[in-house]
Amino acid sequence: MRGTGLSALLVALAAGTRHDSTGGHERDLFTAGGKRLEIAFLGHGTLMLDFDGTIVHVDPVPEQADYTQLPPADLVLVTHGHRDHLNPALIAELLSDDGEVVANPASREQLDRGIGLANGESATVKGIGITAVPAYNTTSERAHHHPKGRDNGYLLDFAGFIVYVAGDTEPIPEMSELGRVDVAFLPVNYPFTMTVTQATDAAHVISPRILYPYHYGETRVSELVKALEGESSIEVRLRSLA
Repeated sequence: MRGTGLSALLVALAAGTRHDSTGGHERDLFTAGGKRLEIAFLGHGTLMLDFDGTIVHVDPVPEQADYTQLPPADLVLVTHGHRDHLNPALIAELLSDDGEVVANPASREQLDRGIGLANGESATVKGIGITAVPAYNTTSERAHHHPKGRDNGYLLDFAGFIVYVAGDTEPIPEMSELGRVDVAFLPVNYPFTMTVTQATDAAHVISPRILYPYHYGETRVSELVKALEGESSIEVRLRSLA
């Protein structure tokens, strides 16, 4: 999953990214393997990615967007079954005729459709490499929110351009095994996920080229920017993902 070299990475990032806004949602553009990758920031833990016309919706829920104004899903990714991440009725409406769902096993059972990936399992769907990685709380008093082994984060391979969607998690040892990450989404929503300090620690472990804090509620994510301002290899970008 990490087969591209430094030159390919530099091309992917330099071909650059731009910040735009359309339909009320911010978006950034990248080039991945010579193809266009657009990330739209719908809100909270909800994202939409357009990979050269293949539409990927992550944790779609109706509170975050008017989906009648957005393209149907060729692929839906579900990290876990909390209601701010999983809405079965919306997924049924959102899927294109040949759309696929990839979810953690508990959510797949609730949906009664799609591919269930447990932690460590992989699949290629619609030309996108997908690896389910662990997402869980490590602090004992928070463990009931996201117990170990149940939920997923995802590593997404877009022609060698790697996007890490962490899901609801605290910093976990498995983050040191992710390999190269070009773009990372880390949740910063204490007490359910990370504090700013934890997100800073996780960023140091993952070392993504671009870091988006997401699912951050009322957290002052500007403090994360300040905490990482000395890290020249990590660019922190703030988007509307409260």
